[in-house]
Amino acid sequence: MEEIRVEQSQSLKPKPQGDQLEFGRVFTDHMFIMDYTMGKGWHDPRIVPYQPLVLDPAAIVFHYGQTVFEGLKAYETPDGKVRMFRPEKNMQRLNRSNDRLCIPAIDEELALTAVKKLISIDKEWVPNAEGTSLYIRPFVISIEPYLGVAPSKRYQFIVILSPVGAYYKEGINPVKIAVENEYVRAVAGGTGEAKTAGNYASSLKAQELVSGQGYAQVLWLDGVKKKYIEEVGSMNVFFKINGEIVTPELNGSILEGVTRNSVIHLLKYWDYPVTERRISMEEIFQAYKDGQLEEAFGSGTAAVISPIGELSWGEAKLVINNGETGQISKKLYDTLTNIQTGKTDDPFNWTVEVE
Repeated sequence: MEEIRVEQSQSLKPKPQGDQLEFGRVFTDHMFIMDYTMGKGWHDPRIVPYQPLVLDPAAIVFHYGQTVFEGLKAYETPDGKVRMFRPEKNMQRLNRSNDRLCIPAIDEELALTAVKKLISIDKEWVPNAEGTSLYIRPFVISIEPYLGVAPSKRYQFIVILSPVGAYYKEGINPVKIAVENEYVRAVAGGTGEAKTAGNYASSLKAQELVSGQGYAQVLWLDGVKKKYIEEVGSMNVFFKINGEIVTPELNGSILEGVTRNSVIHLLKYWDYPVTERRISMEEIFQAYKDGQLEEAFGSGTAAVISPIGELSWGEAKLVINNGETGQISKKLYDTLTNIQTGKTDDPFNWTVEVE
């Protein structure tokens, strides 16, 4: 494994107060960069002061969107240590996204070592206020200057860090979600199951239209029939129907969430009936009319667990669990955040300590 060289910043930035943190606005003193050149492979891993990138205007990333990213978090534990939550899952998913976008695979072990070293250098940036964390954003960009539609021959793998507060201003309080009936985000065979920038750019129009109406996100339906539920913009989604917890099955256009995987694992561990299957919005509406839609929530790295208090579908407004946080949502949120922050035992060995 190539040694990671370190260039310390000579000008450290002031650190924000934990109770003043937004999501994704402030960044730490250092960043990790590694280069890829065809014929040479990935090389020159380094940690340098946080700084702007200098790229050729013809870099492929600007014109054809050949880029992928990940998102994970680090947390300070009560004894002052720093832990990450299932980071190997994120690196595995990054390489699956790389494969879909024709980007060379990274060395997952080296990437994790780099993330740990970067966090260790910027450890003082890990916030400890309730509900805060250090967000970790690894990403790959294609940097070859070429106005031709072909995979790049040069890339950079970069990791930046950001101390963050809650993703939704509501926190663990229920959010309002609008079901999207016009626009589509992805279809099977496309890039929906990859974490790539274009997926998120294509979601902005629908999000913009509903945000002015008080909705936090949109719930996407399948791109072919606009009938089957897929995911919320930044979260996978779960429904509790007549005692059973149901989540859309992975179908090639849904992102395989690390938190989604953890939620399913926990629910089975607690002996709750949980099913991954295709589920239509009509079925959800019927369950609501029959009084059987007991709870709904989203799961994701940014929000962890976000209860859904209302679904808007056309003219219908589905107020779920009286607009209050459900029992399972609260139990999942408390359990996951307590494991992540070291406040409770981790029976699954999900957390990784930063040395």
